[in-house]
Amino acid sequence: MTRRGATTLVGILPIDKPAGMTSHDVVAVVRRATGEGRVGHAGTLDPMATGLLVVLVGAYTRLAPYLTAASKDYFATISFGSETDTDDADGATIRTAPVPSEILDPAYAGGVLASYVGKSSQLPPAYSAIKVDGQTAHRAARAGKPLDLQLREIDVSKATLLSIDPTRMSWDVSFSVSKGTYVRALARDIGRACGTAAHLSGLRRTASGHLTLTDAHTLDELAGSAAEGRIAGLFFDPLLALGLSSLRAPHDAIRFGAAFDAPTDIAVPEGQAVSVTSDGALAGIYRSKGGRLIPEVVLPGGAAA
Repeated sequence: MTRRGATTLVGILPIDKPAGMTSHDVVAVVRRATGEGRVGHAGTLDPMATGLLVVLVGAYTRLAPYLTAASKDYFATISFGSETDTDDADGATIRTAPVPSEILDPAYAGGVLASYVGKSSQLPPAYSAIKVDGQTAHRAARAGKPLDLQLREIDVSKATLLSIDPTRMSWDVSFSVSKGTYVRALARDIGRACGTAAHLSGLRRTASGHLTLTDAHTLDELAGSAAEGRIAGLFFDPLLALGLSSLRAPHDAIRFGAAFDAPTDIAVPEGQAVSVTSDGALAGIYRSKGGRLIPEVVLPGGAAA
């Protein structure tokens, strides 16, 4: 077995996470498959959820802030009639309520969902990874001492009804949301807005920024590639994933992680981040300031794109 530690592997690895695994579980699988200790992800998926988990390998873990900030797309199932302590199907039922007949009316459902499009404030689930004064919300909740969580600003750019299941009293919905939005909290709040109770009974992430589920690989594919020594072939183009403007930098500047003058032939707006390449590889992320490009992330020696 390959010893876990530092390797020469660097990359963005889109994984189709199966149900029942935490995001940390997937990271552990990737560590074992690659032998690389520096593995992280850009945006947690709950154990119940499936779909696109953006895993970062090697020095690319330093790109997490840029990829985590991306908007996310989901297919979600909202089940009416009961609310749970986790706001999803993995939790214990804490409240039940009759389900109004209008829940089965597509026009009514569409109107309710439309009211959630735009910027608003959301109370995160009690069982979440949010930290308050060093305490993690889900650990405190399990200990019977839930934290006093504060409202957070969210932005829902799309909430589209896909179908209604009258047997399960549920809606299938397509959401596009900003970083930090909890879809299970949306399900909870939608239930309350409809005068009943609801929880999230299914969730599949279909996109994260510029990556989509069609770019993702299963854990079986990962295992097969690891056995054949071709994991690097699963990595996604980092320039496409970041979606930033890109430019080539002077070799010496990149090698030493130095700032350099912005090129005169390419307009780089003040304060804008750009991907910088050297010898065809992503070498870092720089930000424009006062006509100079200032390094924020420098990848030693560049990394294979």
